[in-house]
Order: sequence, then structure tokens, then C-alpha cells
Amino acid sequence: MSTTTLSPEITGQYRFDTAHTRLGFVARHAMVTKVYGAFNEFEGNAYLDAADPSKSHAEVVIEVASVDTRNEQRDGHLRTNDFFDAPTYPKITFNSTAVEQLGAASFRVTGDLTIKDVTRPVSIDFEYTGSAKDAYGNERTGFEGSTVVNRKDFGINFHAVLEAGGVMVSDKITLEFDISAIKVVPEA
Repeated sequence: MSTTTLSPEITGQYRFDTAHTRLGFVARHAMVTKVYGAFNEFEGNAYLDAADPSKSHAEVVIEVASVDTRNEQRDGHLRTNDFFDAPTYPKITFNSTAVEQLGAASFRVTGDLTIKDVTRPVSIDFEYTGSAKDAYGNERTGFEGSTVVNRKDFGINFHAVLEAGGVMVSDKITLEFDISAIKVVPEA
């Protein structure tokens, strides 16, 4: 195991700062460009153990209806059964099952991702981006990560073939995470 660059002081319980965290995705559109999106409403909690990162864990709950690609028509389509079926499956969840240190500031978080009641294991590689006390006295820590999933593995099967060949929406979707978390101070 590599020596961690995590300061022992960061050990503790955290909640995601939703105003400064992005849970996003990237999909290839019409085989020629990328569409970027994110979810605007979510909750995330994590326990970080600087001395033994394998004891760390995280949970995330995302409100599907908050999907935002900066295009109202596309967002409405993503909420239908062609994609997420937000009325039937209003939440996406992730619960970690293992955390592994890869390098001094890199970690792999493996867990169960559930979309449309389909649960699959995924691994996400993260880089520790630092810790600091913010202007309000909060202890803050950050991580960035990404992974690629096949949307069809989660029952997102929309398929439109282009006249010139190829498909309208790629099967492979990159999930992106820019996390700012605030340490939870126990109440006295």
C-alpha cells in the first residue's frame, strides 16, 4: 500500500456540499459531439479514514428529475422511460463496498450503483484534491473522479439509428465527480 498524503486531521464524517459538488455525465451524441449533463439535487455522505483508507465509505442519493443538460426538451426526454423513467424510478443511488488506495493521492472506490432498480458494481478512480478551512470555519476536503459505464447495463435502452450509420446516443457514458465535502462537527 502506498503512503497516503491525507492528513490525519481529515479522518471523520463528511457531507457533500451540494452547492460546490458536481455529479455529472458525458454521452456521445450523433457520433460527432459530446453532451454534458449533471444532476442538481442530491445528497452525499462519506466517512474518511486517513490512516486506513480501506475503512472509508460513501453513500449518494440522486434525484433523477433534477437532470440538467442545459436543454429543456432533452432533459424532459431523459426523464421519460426512454432513459431514466423518473416518475417510476425517482432516485439513483450509490453505496460503496470497498475503498482501495492506489497512490499517494489516488483511490479506487467500488460500490453498488442502482439506476432504474438495476444494481451493478462500479469502480471509480478518485484523486484527492486537497483540504482547507473555508471562510465560514468549515473543514473542507475535495476529490475528483470518473468512470465509464454502459447505460444498457442499467436498463437505459433508448436506441435511434442514424441514417448515415451509428447511433444517436452512445452506449458508453462517462460519469464525472467533482466533490467538495464538509466535515460534520459532532454536536456537544
